[in-house]
Amino acid sequence: MNKLAFYPLLGLLFFLSSCQSEKKTKIDAILYNATIYTADKDFSQASAIAINADTIVEVGSKELLKKYKATDRIDVRGNVVLPGLIDAHAHFYGLGLQQNRVDLTGTKSMKEVLMRLNNFRLNRTDVQFFVGRGWDQNLWEDKEFPNRRLLDQAFPFKPVILTRVDGHALLANKVALEMAGIDENTEISGGEILKDERGNLTGVLIDNAMDFAYDIIPDPDVEQKVEALKKAEKHTTSRGLTSIVDAGLDKSIIDIIDSLQQRGELKTRLYTMMSNTPENIDYYIENGIYKTKRLNVRSVKVYADGALGSRGAALKEPYNDRENHFGSMLIDLDEFRALSEKLADSDLQMNTHAIGDSANYVVLNQYNKVLEGQSDRRWRVEHAQILDGPDFDYFDGENILASVQPTHATSDMYWAEERLGEKRIKNSYAYKKLLDQSGTIALGTDFPIEKVNPILTFYAAVSRQDVESFPEDGFQAQNALSREEALRGMTIWAAYANFEENEKGSLEPGKFADMTIIDRDIMEVPVSEIPETKVLRTYIGGERIFPKELKSE
Repeated sequence: MNKLAFYPLLGLLFFLSSCQSEKKTKIDAILYNATIYTADKDFSQASAIAINADTIVEVGSKELLKKYKATDRIDVRGNVVLPGLIDAHAHFYGLGLQQNRVDLTGTKSMKEVLMRLNNFRLNRTDVQFFVGRGWDQNLWEDKEFPNRRLLDQAFPFKPVILTRVDGHALLANKVALEMAGIDENTEISGGEILKDERGNLTGVLIDNAMDFAYDIIPDPDVEQKVEALKKAEKHTTSRGLTSIVDAGLDKSIIDIIDSLQQRGELKTRLYTMMSNTPENIDYYIENGIYKTKRLNVRSVKVYADGALGSRGAALKEPYNDRENHFGSMLIDLDEFRALSEKLADSDLQMNTHAIGDSANYVVLNQYNKVLEGQSDRRWRVEHAQILDGPDFDYFDGENILASVQPTHATSDMYWAEERLGEKRIKNSYAYKKLLDQSGTIALGTDFPIEKVNPILTFYAAVSRQDVESFPEDGFQAQNALSREEALRGMTIWAAYANFEENEKGSLEPGKFADMTIIDRDIMEVPVSEIPETKVLRTYIGGERIFPKELKSE
């Protein structure tokens, strides 16, 4: 071929190559060189993902780099990409409030509780009303409920209210009790006001009795509420959470959340359960479900009973470690029936906290009655901790779902059998049995009761151990979930429990580009290494939320 013929041919090839390049579809970003677990129906894997605006365009291999012209090409450097992690039961706003209160988590004695209170007082001289949370007498040597005597000595003039870790008991000093109008003659239904052997108030209030004390805590102003929500998001996104179910909020807080999201000041997607008040319920029944890209308001949080740790869970038979004590229902049975009938005639979802086997039976039996003839209602039992054998059959995966928190099992395992006995413990924290029955299970943390760390949710679900690998064979290991089941429970099944499976929960075209990038393959590494997993990046709608700044791409 002579030179005159060669150069036109070269030009033609360059022209064709340029045309081919021009045909590339323009998009915002491609993540590549990744190990991607899509959590789709086949639980397929991929290595690249194409994103435009807030939506996934395509999931595949490095060939996507040839197909699309992306503004950002992000090399994930072999790290693992998961669907944005969803916490199916938590207290997002409560976590934010806790940042300005005394953290008593992990205290080993009443003496340590007082030390933390005093340290807080020294650093916050502006505080006139002391509020804290996180003590757990089951971690103390004597495992007995505290008494207010030492609290009264340390704080004789200022009110102090300290909530137990599970939120179902509190300790108040004399000043707070007097402000709340509580004395030795105060009566309560659905709770307890504990007294010592001489009939004096110990300062411990359980379940419904706590309302007296909570009513006197100063309500944060709007600025403080906004600050709490933003602090919560900073914490949760650093842990890889992109969507969170907040289990119990009043409309006023929901409205603040909506306003912040609309202004782009709060990015986290929130599925909010409204608190069970006539005002909340009547408003949303009249006005209907409220849904945006980031907020979904369609469910009601109801409390059936208390917690096992404070012996408030309602049991069919007496507690093994307290004679003739059954716990208590927090809601009147007639009230519960009327509420369930009202919600069954609406579009709202009913989500009920139930710990004890008696409470679970009441809830499940009533759900089953009022939903007869209906379909796809997805009413949830939150926690579903202790069940009588036959009651597992109520969970059908369509009308009745289980929403559980795996770290509750590994937090309670040290003392739960003391409360329940050898027989009842076998049907407690039975997550695999619940999954086998219903075909789906939603997993959460219940933070700030437990740590804000979905990786520990995954670890507890598959190992049934604490982070020290105790017990060696796992706590009731027959109820461990597989790694695939655990990841689905934190992604697509959690989305399903929120009626959101068509928009998130898996990495598929058309869904939100919500992603969590971690530093190791939790589906493959030894189980003992899972708790060490670090979140590298958190994306919500294709936008990197954590970290805010990268040292280098």
